[in-house]
Amino acid sequence: MKDNTCYTVSLKDICKQYPGKEKKANNKISLNLKNGEILCIAGENGAGKTTLMKILCGLETLDSGEIFINGKNEKINSPLAAKKLGIGMVHQHFMLFPEFTVAQNIVMGTEPCKLKIFYDKKKAKEISDKIIKKNDFQISAKQKVKDLTLGQMQQVEICRILNANAQIIILDEPSSILTEQETDSLFKMLKDIVSEGKSVILITHKINEIEKIANRVAVLRKGELIGVKEISQTDKYEITRMMMGEDIPLLEKTQKEEKQNDPVLVFKNVTIKRKGQKQPLLDKVSFTVHSGEILGFTGVRGNGLGVIEAVLGGFLHPQEGKIFHRGKDISMFNIRKLRKQGLAYVPADRIRVASAEDATIEENIIITRRHDFKKGILLDKKEINRFFTELVQKYNIEGVSLKEKCSVLSGGNLQKLILAREINCIKDYIVFSEPSWGLDVASSGFIKSEILSLQKRNAAIILLSTNLDETLELADRIIVMYKGTIAGVFDNTKDNSIREKIGGCMQGILKEAG
Repeated sequence: MKDNTCYTVSLKDICKQYPGKEKKANNKISLNLKNGEILCIAGENGAGKTTLMKILCGLETLDSGEIFINGKNEKINSPLAAKKLGIGMVHQHFMLFPEFTVAQNIVMGTEPCKLKIFYDKKKAKEISDKIIKKNDFQISAKQKVKDLTLGQMQQVEICRILNANAQIIILDEPSSILTEQETDSLFKMLKDIVSEGKSVILITHKINEIEKIANRVAVLRKGELIGVKEISQTDKYEITRMMMGEDIPLLEKTQKEEKQNDPVLVFKNVTIKRKGQKQPLLDKVSFTVHSGEILGFTGVRGNGLGVIEAVLGGFLHPQEGKIFHRGKDISMFNIRKLRKQGLAYVPADRIRVASAEDATIEENIIITRRHDFKKGILLDKKEINRFFTELVQKYNIEGVSLKEKCSVLSGGNLQKLILAREINCIKDYIVFSEPSWGLDVASSGFIKSEILSLQKRNAAIILLSTNLDETLELADRIIVMYKGTIAGVFDNTKDNSIREKIGGCMQGILKEAG
């Protein structure tokens, strides 16, 4: 390793092993961050990326190894210690106070005061406005955080770190909740930040983002550092091989046979209204999805995808219009009735909607089909164990046991567990909302191949995704949502012009029916 004084951050032989785990989360990792650079840390789920960064920002303690900040050996044993050293981290799950304003969240911990006693609301707004304007963020200091989109909440987190004068900024999978346009804006802002002399570490598994934003990429696999590459001296194929240890075959979607299959789910003029709001959340939305078809919905976040998901999941019911499943009116069915009717459902919010954190993994995997595991009045533990083992092996869910609480799972493993459970209990139709969100290259490819496999089994599939690449890769037809209405319907013919047309519909500058 070169002289530590050459670097903003030097990690030397970092080791971390969690109790009860055979493998080390981090095993003798040595890594440097240069001043004024963007370093991407890449790797599949469970590679140790987030653990390493939590050690750097004081949320985890290392077992052995050393950390140098600007050449000085530092003991970082708390987030406060990290903050004093100019280190800030934007986590996947935001650490904001929803009931507080944007300004209150931005100045949290550094609150301006009058007479050193009273909170200075005016000064807090001035500080926040200055940071927001400088970075061209689309938020207001007066807004409450609970009223923001996820993308806007991320902007608040970044503002909070900038206000604390962080010189080393870590972002964990920041684009996983963003649209393409929001991601481009974020990357522009990060480039501006490093041009001012700050340094950025970006945790990601998206190869195209690494190529677009990074100066260098460090690849972790199974807790070990595989290598560090200058972006100008590598390509996506080498990065993928480093991440996975092998070449990943490209996903191929065979051309769908031109035949009219049975209509499974029908929306007829479905309208959802919020009390006291003039603009409906959904306005006369009509569509049909057939067996053996993947119907994709896309759009900029906040334009209706989340509302459609809530309606499909039985959490919202139409004030106008009807929903039919194979001719039966299911407009007012709740989630329990919909599941009995034939729904399988993978929600965007895996933690709050799809799982019970305080319940065991065993309880989570059988929650939608307990009756299938009954032996008399008791649960068949042998059959549950067999089912669990099958899911773990097929979906490559590592380091988990039935009796552990669901809260111990990493984000990637939790996602794979929910996907495995729902795919294995499908009866007739399935809703996928942001299915590849937060997944690494191999896991994402595997899930997509499973979706295509379900299509071959004649399932009706509804795909809700703000990731346009994912939608174009999988869907037979694509519906674009804008301000709660259908702005465009496209047959996915792989025409080069379709992306541009969809983009126009997403921005509300084009309306097209296919």
